[in-house]
Amino acid sequence: MSVPTLLTTPEYVAEAVSAINRAKHRVLFMSLMFTDDDVTDGFVDALEAAAERGVSVRIAADTFTYGELGGHFLPYKYFTKKSRATTSSVRNLTKKGVTFNWLGRFSATPFTGRTHIKYLVVDNTVFSFGGVNLYAKDFTENNDFMFRCEDSQLADDLTHEFNQITKADTHHYAYRSHKFAYGNNVVLTDGGFQGDSIIYRRVTELAREASSILLVSQYCPTGKLGRILKSKQAKLYFNPPELAGTLNRAVISIGMLFSRHKTLYKRDRYLHAKFMIFTMADGSKVAVSGSHNFVYGGVLLGTREIALETADKRIIRQLEAFFEEHVA
Repeated sequence: MSVPTLLTTPEYVAEAVSAINRAKHRVLFMSLMFTDDDVTDGFVDALEAAAERGVSVRIAADTFTYGELGGHFLPYKYFTKKSRATTSSVRNLTKKGVTFNWLGRFSATPFTGRTHIKYLVVDNTVFSFGGVNLYAKDFTENNDFMFRCEDSQLADDLTHEFNQITKADTHHYAYRSHKFAYGNNVVLTDGGFQGDSIIYRRVTELAREASSILLVSQYCPTGKLGRILKSKQAKLYFNPPELAGTLNRAVISIGMLFSRHKTLYKRDRYLHAKFMIFTMADGSKVAVSGSHNFVYGGVLLGTREIALETADKRIIRQLEAFFEEHVA
């Protein structure tokens, strides 16, 4: 794997649109959210244009989109103005030749079986291991990033993963978490099996071994990881409840209540980035960065996630630089 480059959200959006406009063979896009509005228009237009010139364009997004647009407990969430606009956009993309899959349509509740993965594959370029959705708030309001990586094998593996996820969702089954190795870097993916998360399991293992830990996340860490962090030299940066909307405020407040953790995050911009850096007793460092929020609730609910585990100093330095500039 070539050394990934960390891109802030504006950088990611600009480079992603440019890459899609240059695409020759394939574009695959997976996201929790998929919306088409004034902010995301350029991204959606690039996807449409790629399909029109004969590029294979495949999109998979979670029906959680409609819950976010219409209110999670609104009975007619599919019929709000913003929801109708998204439905219209998807229909138009399909007419232009895009293959579009809504994921999670048959989930038992609004919160089980969600696909929280975010990645974009354009030919042999991959954008992933961050938290940016195709959503106006993510583009303009949230504090986040994505990594760009030029690697044909990674692109092929994530294309295979895309096929596996859409197939599993269509046939209503989940599969065990697994990993792909690329030298000293490892890509971890959760397949939606309730109670099984290779990402959460791995950060818990690393937390036990580490002498000090830096955590950056949307939410307060919970479960076994949260308990381990209480006994470690850990710096935790997550959103204070007052910075979040109603649903996320409740998630953060409950997490803080049961874990007794406090946040060091003081900035006004909503924190959506998710990574951990572990410093070991010998001074070496390992980082895990991706879509996982490091809360145990997502594990129990069978949320699909993706993350990069790395000991590469060049990648870790980029995460540390993002932390210093945008989080600390």
